[in-house]
Amino acid sequence: MILKIDDHQIETEASGSILEAARSAGIYIPTLCHHPSLEPYGSCRLCTVEIEKNGRKRFVTACNYPVEEGLIVKTRSPEVLDIRKMIAELLLARCSGEKRLQDLAREYGIFEPRFKLDEEKCTLCGLCCRVCEELVGVSAINFYNRGTERDVGTPYGELSEDCIGCGACALVCPTNAISEQRNIFPVTSKDYKEIEKGFLNGEPDDDLGLFSELFAAETNIEGQDGGIVTALLAKGIEMGLLDAAVVVQNREIYGAKAAVVDDIEGILEAKGTKYMRVPVMPRLIDALKKGKRRIAVVGTPCQVRVIRKLQQRGYFKDEFADAEIILLGLFCFESFDYRSLRTRSKELFGIDLDEANKIQIAKGKYIVAIGGKNYSCSVRELEHDVREGCRFCGDLVSRLADISIGSIGSPNGYSTVIVRSDRGKKLLDGVQFTRKEIDREEIVKLARLKRRNADKNFLKIGDGLAG
Repeated sequence: MILKIDDHQIETEASGSILEAARSAGIYIPTLCHHPSLEPYGSCRLCTVEIEKNGRKRFVTACNYPVEEGLIVKTRSPEVLDIRKMIAELLLARCSGEKRLQDLAREYGIFEPRFKLDEEKCTLCGLCCRVCEELVGVSAINFYNRGTERDVGTPYGELSEDCIGCGACALVCPTNAISEQRNIFPVTSKDYKEIEKGFLNGEPDDDLGLFSELFAAETNIEGQDGGIVTALLAKGIEMGLLDAAVVVQNREIYGAKAAVVDDIEGILEAKGTKYMRVPVMPRLIDALKKGKRRIAVVGTPCQVRVIRKLQQRGYFKDEFADAEIILLGLFCFESFDYRSLRTRSKELFGIDLDEANKIQIAKGKYIVAIGGKNYSCSVRELEHDVREGCRFCGDLVSRLADISIGSIGSPNGYSTVIVRSDRGKKLLDGVQFTRKEIDREEIVKLARLKRRNADKNFLKIGDGLAG
């Protein structure tokens, strides 16, 4: 297909946009809301160009207008430049403190906008919402309201139950606006370092994070592997170190639910790993509002990230000044959608997952125990049942927890334990357990694999920004 852009004859694919055709020919068109890995949106209007078709001229946004045979495009006509200048001035008036917009405005000779608007940071480009929905698959944030009241946020402005703290939204945001949202929790590599410095102690390790102790443990409690999570919570309640714990319990439908428990019976009811991501934040807030202050939260790496981000921002100090939260992080390579997993288990084994006595993933196998019989398959057979967002999580070992617990690297019947803070060590000191050496390389191998998988997905985003 042949079209003309600024008097240059361009040959391009029939399925592309004017913006893509121009960039392939080295012709610059500014844009703020475009990303090649996302569906075109056309919200910023900076890519406005003039087209001529069948002798008729009009202005369109280059990012979402398809190329056509014989189309004539002007990217820098006086009229186009006037439109872009006005848009740049309005954006600068809205977000006058943002360097990217300052630089953009200077391209069009604007150093001080004529208009006075309330100072904002968000340009309403929509990149954060779109990357969360289209690539990460979580849809934790979206636009709400209309006109001058339009904004980006979570449903009803509440703390997000869906955000996994992956940081993809912060990566694409052209300003710092999304990082300052209090209701979502993007965790960047810089945040990891700051959180480790503020909440953890020990020696840094590129693969396993900051920690002071690493070993295998078995308790006399019958639980998942060595029963260490159950033992930690039960001892914490018994010794008065904890007022309550946020745990995940089985339920008859949908597989699992988060619950606040404050006695040994409730702790024992939560035994066993569920391999599902269940929102724990609402239960934690409920417990704090009911006066519980020393609370343990058992969660996957993404849940731990979210709570740490809130701690880093001072949320709990602002709302619940005397709260002491200890995080027990579970190893997690990926979590599953329960409905999908239940259907797949029925197809593979002819069983009802609701009746399972125990679910376990070990050495690449998905294992379900029902009525004294085990059913198993390769975890790879469950790839279509993995929850959205897991592809963007590179943390296998809950690097930001006070204590991390898993089965990888331990002998059968034992749990791998990684101690990362004084608070975690204090809780562990009250527990009786048998200690053994672990296979560190087994953990490192999987930790690196998960990190590489996540890096590949983030690279697609980064490459789009660089382009």
